[in-house]
Amino acid sequence: MEWDFLLATLMNLSVNLVYTLVALFVGVKALLLIDDKLMKTISFEEELKNGNIAVAIFASSILIFVALIVTFGFKG
Repeated sequence: MEWDFLLATLMNLSVNLVYTLVALFVGVKALLLIDDKLMKTISFEEELKNGNIAVAIFASSILIFVALIVTFGFKG
């Protein structure tokens, strides 16, 4: 009985880890797509290097938004 519980817990952990990595990958790709396609005159990377906090807040909100969408999509 204990081995079944341990195996189920490890399987659940691995599935959640995969979902987390997929959400992170999709979020970063979405941020780069927005940076390249929609904001051609503004470079997020250059603005972050210059210390622009507004760009950092905008980029983090996009990542959180995409992660929430992906998470709710995985839940069904």
